[in-house]
This record gives sequence, C-alpha cells and structure tokens, in this order.
Amino acid sequence: MKRLVIGILAHVDSGKTTLSEGLLYRAGEIRRLGRVDHGNAFLDTHELERERGITIFSKQAVLRLGETELTLLDTPGHVDFSAEMERTLQVLDYAILVVSGTDGVQSHAETLWQLLDRYRVPTFLFLNKMDLAGADRAALLATLRHRLGDGCIDFGADRDEAWQESVAMSDEGLMERFLEAGTLTGREIAAAVARRSVFPCYFGSALKLDGMDTFLSGLDQYTLGPEYSAGFGARVFKISVDEQGNRLTHLKVTGGSLKVKALLTGQDIKGESWSEKVNQIRIYSGSKYQTTEEAFPGMVCAVTGLSRTYPGEGLGVQADAKRPALRPVLTYQVQLPKGADAHTALGKLRQLEEEDPQLHVIWNEALQEIHVQIMGEVQLEVLRSLVRERFGLEIGFGQGGILYQETIARPVEGIGHFEPLRHYAEVHLLLEPGERGSGLQFASDCREDDLDRNWQRLILAHLAEKVHPGVLTGAPITDLKITLIAGRAHPKHTEGGDFRQATYRAVRQGLRNTESILLEPWYDFRLEVPSDAVGRAMSDLQRMSGEFSPPQTGGETAVLVGSGPVSEMRDYQMEVTSYTRGRGRLSCTLRGYEPCHNAAEVIAATGYDCDGDVDNPADSVFCAHGAGFLVKWDKVREYMHVQSGWGAGRPALEEPETEPVRRAADYCAMLAEDSELMKIFERTYGPIRRDPRQAFRPARQTLSAPRPGKAKAPPEGPEYLLVDGYNIIFAWEDLKVLAQENVDAARSRLIDLLCNYRGFRQCELILVFDAYKVKGNPGTVEKIHNINVVYTKEAETADMYIEKVTHELGRKYRVRVATSDALEQMIVLGHGALRISASAFREEVDLVEKTIRDFLDQARPAENT
Repeated sequence: MKRLVIGILAHVDSGKTTLSEGLLYRAGEIRRLGRVDHGNAFLDTHELERERGITIFSKQAVLRLGETELTLLDTPGHVDFSAEMERTLQVLDYAILVVSGTDGVQSHAETLWQLLDRYRVPTFLFLNKMDLAGADRAALLATLRHRLGDGCIDFGADRDEAWQESVAMSDEGLMERFLEAGTLTGREIAAAVARRSVFPCYFGSALKLDGMDTFLSGLDQYTLGPEYSAGFGARVFKISVDEQGNRLTHLKVTGGSLKVKALLTGQDIKGESWSEKVNQIRIYSGSKYQTTEEAFPGMVCAVTGLSRTYPGEGLGVQADAKRPALRPVLTYQVQLPKGADAHTALGKLRQLEEEDPQLHVIWNEALQEIHVQIMGEVQLEVLRSLVRERFGLEIGFGQGGILYQETIARPVEGIGHFEPLRHYAEVHLLLEPGERGSGLQFASDCREDDLDRNWQRLILAHLAEKVHPGVLTGAPITDLKITLIAGRAHPKHTEGGDFRQATYRAVRQGLRNTESILLEPWYDFRLEVPSDAVGRAMSDLQRMSGEFSPPQTGGETAVLVGSGPVSEMRDYQMEVTSYTRGRGRLSCTLRGYEPCHNAAEVIAATGYDCDGDVDNPADSVFCAHGAGFLVKWDKVREYMHVQSGWGAGRPALEEPETEPVRRAADYCAMLAEDSELMKIFERTYGPIRRDPRQAFRPARQTLSAPRPGKAKAPPEGPEYLLVDGYNIIFAWEDLKVLAQENVDAARSRLIDLLCNYRGFRQCELILVFDAYKVKGNPGTVEKIHNINVVYTKEAETADMYIEKVTHELGRKYRVRVATSDALEQMIVLGHGALRISASAFREEVDLVEKTIRDFLDQARPAENT
C-alpha cells in the first residue's frame, strides 16, 4: 500500500476547507458535505473555528483511493496562524496549494510557495471557484507560470502530444526521455513531480464538486510512495490536549514502526534527557479517532504518555526539523483579572505555549508582568478565548508593541576573557553581517592545536543556547555569522562555565565595537480600493513609509502592491474599510525584517542602557596578584592573552601559568633583605644553605624578565586583604585542633602562614583578632613582620572593625575580606568589597604554599652547582 501525507494550504478564503470536504465526500469517507459558513465542516471541529468560519488548528483525515492511503492535513489559511501551518510542512510528502480563481495568486500564496520550496515539498495546485464570474483559466495559468514558475502545467487539459511536450520542457530528464521515446509514462511524470520540476494544476469548484474526481485521480496517478528506513523514526509536528485533558503528541512515523508500550527516549527543549512509554496510539479523522496497536511508516498518529516532546522534535533515527521561518512580530502585556496570581496564570499560558511554540510567553522579572509574542491581533482574540475555555480565566491585553531585532553593519572581532581566581577562559569571535533573513549562523575556524575540539564545541553550544541582546534596544541580534577564530583554556583552572562567561562577553564586546542596525518587521501587501480612492491610498502608504509599484487599474478598482513597516500598517485595514465604505481589501503577509524606518525615535523611546544591563556585560574579568578585576569593553584588547590574527592587535601576554611562578621567584629573592621573614620562611620550607640572593637570582632573572605586551596594572593603589582571625582559626581544621590545646600557638601559626601569603601576593594584609572582652583594652595595631595585626578595643568586635575599615578603604582601593560569617559577608559586599569564605581562602593559601614549594624544588639543584 502506498501511504502519503498531503497537506492542504491556501490564502484565507480560497476554499481550502471546502476542498477538503469535497475530496473526502467523493472518496466516500463522509456521507454529507459540510460548509464553513454553516459551521458544520468535517475538519473544523473546534468551537472557535465554527464561530469564526476559519481554520485555526491543523486537522487530519484519512481517505483511500484504491491501493493508496492518503492522510490529509488541513492547515490554517489566516496569516496569524501561519506558524501552525508551517509545522505541518515538516511531515508532508506532498502539498496541495489552493488558489482562488477570482483573486489569483495573492501575497500570502507566494509566501506559502516559498515555504514549500524551503521544505522541498512536491506540490499540486487546485484553482478553486472557477464557476464564479471573473475566473479566467488561461489568464490564471499565465499568472501561475509568471509568479510561481514555468513548471505549473494544466493537468486538466487533453493529454495529447502538445501537452506531453509542455510537461517535458519543465524537466531536463523528462525532455531527454521524450526525445528518445516520443512519449512519457505516468511514473516518469510522477518522478518529475516528486523532484519539484513539475507542478500539476487542476481547475474546478470545490463547493459544487466540479473537478473533484479528476483531481483525486491525479493525486493517485502522479504521486510516488516515499522510501523509509528500517529503524524506528518519527517526527513530532504538533502538541494538543483532548477533551479529557490528555496530552497528545502528533507525529508521523518515518521508519520502522511504533507499538503501544514502546519505550521512547529523547531530549526535551531544555536539552534534558527523557525516557517514556507510549500508552495509546490514535489515528484521527476529524474529531473522531480509532486506536491501533502499531503505527507503520507513513502513518500520522497521536500518542499519549509522552510529556516532554515538542513540535519539530525527531524521535529514533529521525533528525530534528529546521528552525521555523515564520516568527512572531508583535508583543503584548497580558492583563490579569483582579486578585489573579501572576505565577499561576504564567503556568497556564506555558501549557498553551507548549502546544504552539510560536506563542512566546515571557515573564518580565523586573516589571513582574507576563508578555506574549504573537503573529497578529486575530491570534489575540483566539488566545483570550482559549484561556477562558481551558482555564476559566478572563484575560486582557495591553497596548501592543513591535518585536524589533538588531544586526551589525560591518565585521568586528569580539573578545571575552573570564579569569577570576582559579578560573580561566578567553574567546575571540568574528562577527560578520549576514544576508537579511538568514538568522544566526555559527562556525569555527580555530586550530585544534590552539584550542581543543571539545572546548570549541562547547563555545558553539554556548553561542546557540541563548538569545543574545543587541546594544541599541536590547532586542535579539539576527542576520549574523559568528565564527570562533581563537581561544585559550588553562590546563588546570578552566571549567565549562568559564567558556560560557567568556563567550557571552565576546559577543557583547564585539557588538559594542561596531555599528549596529535596528531592524523592524515589514509586510508585503496587496491593497484593492475603488478607483476614486486610489489617491488617498497612495498618500497613506507614503505617510506610513511604504514602498509600492504604480497602481494597476481595471474597471472601477485599482490595485496597489508593495511593502511597508508592520508598525505603521497593522491597523490600516480599519482605515481602508472606513474610507472605502467597506469596498476596499487589504491583505498583508510578513515579508521579513528590514532596517527600521524611524530607528532614532524607537531607540530613544526604549531608553535601553547597554552599560547598565548587568545580565549581559561586555566587560571582561582578568586576574592580577591573585585577584580578579574588571576591564572595560573598550580596553579588553590591551589586556588580552591571545592573538587571533584578525585586525589590529597587540602582542600576546605571557602564559598565565607563569605568573604564580614569577611571584614565587620575586618573594624568595626578597627574603635576603628581611631576616625575620627568612626565619618564618625557613620554619615552613626548611633552611637555605647558601646565600638566597645567589640561590634565587637565576630563576628570578629568567622568569621575571620583561616581555612585550605585558598587562597594565589593575586599578591604582594597593590591594587590601582583611582577615577575621578567630573566624579563620576555628574554620580551618588544623588550626582549630591546635587552638583547643593552645590559642597562642594557633595565632602564631596563622601569622606565619599569612606572612608567606602576603609576601607572595604583595597585598596589604590586616589580620584582626577580637579583644572586645578585655576590660579597659584600648585596642592595638602592631606590625608583625610584613603584616598588620589588630586587636580590637573594648566593646568592638572584629566584625565591627572590619566593617568600619572596609567602608573607609572601599571607596578608593580594591578590598577583600576573608571570613565565613554570612552577615559580615553581606555587609562588606555592600561597601564594595569582595568577600571570600574561609574554605576558599584556605585553598588560596595552600596554593601559595604549593607554588613556593614547587619553585624551590626547581631552584634547589642550582645550590649544588
């Protein structure tokens, strides 16, 4: 048996649903013809569809033609529901494009034609309403060939030699066969139809059933059954809920077979793995369905039991579908009834978003508001009705806005660096303008010798996982090719999250360094008005920044065809109806995004502060003297560690791993100048048997020699580190055990550790001990070797002292506080200081100890030479 899935597509009011009724009736699948205007069409099963007389949700019906089983998918014709239509294209074997014989090829029909080409769906055309006045068969065919292509052939004509020759001229393979044999077989023509070289055209009237039998015969004769894989595969194209609240996953089986209780696996839209069983398989036809134990290749079914699938998902061996070409262009605030909980309502809207991914539901955390992104205002009315019907919730919508996008005018290199202590990643991206409508494309042109392939894949994944905002209005960026051209990881300190931070910052820094362009959605329109109103129409279109061709006049009407901004034209239909007294018609189809006609006005009205967007920083984080510091986006190139080879750059910095060794060498070489520090050093690391100046000088000269492109110093002035002494002693296990025997010994040990740490880090270190219980104590500050040790005065705790000093120093200098007191951490953070926990500080101290020991192990062999 040949199984085919055929979708029916059309511009609204072309008679698409009526054609579906006619095909089902003539195939014997239904006994009575329904009508859209009567509200009893077989496939318009939802109450909203019957009320409005339009198709809103895609439906399926099964009919049989001899040995051929056809699954018809009736899709919405209204432009506001184009996303629902596009999702069905992912599972079609063939399509039927319905064109009104009186209206001809309208702009939305051309959009459908482009989508069918994008998804490579072989297409039949049915020219409907040919019984009405004004329907000219020859003129229509000429228009089809001109607007859609020379492959549009009249298959309702006599099948003589001239007809075969016209078919053969549409396909090179057919022409060769025709010249050889002098005739073409039905299978050869069917193969050309499958290659999208030939597009059979049929004429008739679906309402009167004219041409139905001929068309059904053509669908049987000029189609070929697809080949399917042996392994199981399926493509999800729709999610819905039945009357009992069961979640339905609508899919087409594309390989193997699907059985009840089969265990399916996949990844949900968040990338998390799932594994679930199929509870039931339903084959729908209209509102009714039959259950089956097994679905075979080419069958469209709805299954229950799957809770994490999404439209476009591939199951088994089937790959995921392409990203949809049609996307929302309008955004509205959802207004909830008084007393309604916003988070509860958000959850309900998320359920509808799951069924229609093009209904983007967004929670604005700052404003505590729900916003929805949609295709058009008719969709708003349907959404309001669905929420009332499904959840008993009456919602409204605020003033609508336009969904803008941003792109760039010229190529730029974006640099992102993320290097707080014990973290490291640097990323260089080339951002290039793409063709309009191309979206975002990601690629890598980085040598694996410079950056491991796994890191490169991770960076590309980070580029794709987020909607990156632009710098003009915060709108999403688009029409860009982003290429990874360089990067660096650290063998010990790099983690996956480091590259996420570096990647995001690189994109943002690149956007700040180039010229951005604000884009807005535009419509293609066809405006038909009485001839006496054409002057008003042209004046309006010019006022709205529209572009159009000279009017086409004929009889009492004139037609204007062109394009214009959605922001100006979305409410124009009401004006047309008013000034033409109901005789004017405006049809609009989304064209895509073009440069905004009033960009300066929109940018000013948005008031977006790209520097104030703390969630999307363009600045980078570098490390010096063991602490991270911010570098503004326009200074990052002066600090970067990698040369990408693109554009003007500076010499690369020294390897990051040499910096700790250099510090160790500097500290050791300094010890000869301070006998007290030498004693502490030797208590920790053992005696040095010769002049340390001779022992360390070679290593120091080698490791600290000046190198070109060395990073600038962090902000001027010393770095201060305040340590809460007793908090640290009782947080570090070895010191805690020592303190239980002798507190003085624990203090002395901590002082020794911090002296070495301070010598390595070269920071101003203040160690604070509580002495507030000592009656009459005035407080003391003493210099012990190279650190300051403070004993607080009576009634002053270490917390209070650190808070006071942090407040004073934090205005001018970089200040860090080592403590595990959560309240104290919060207070010092408010004063602009960085906080570090006792455990993290111990890791730093241990790292200093290890670095010095490693350096000594390398330097000591020189003592014996």
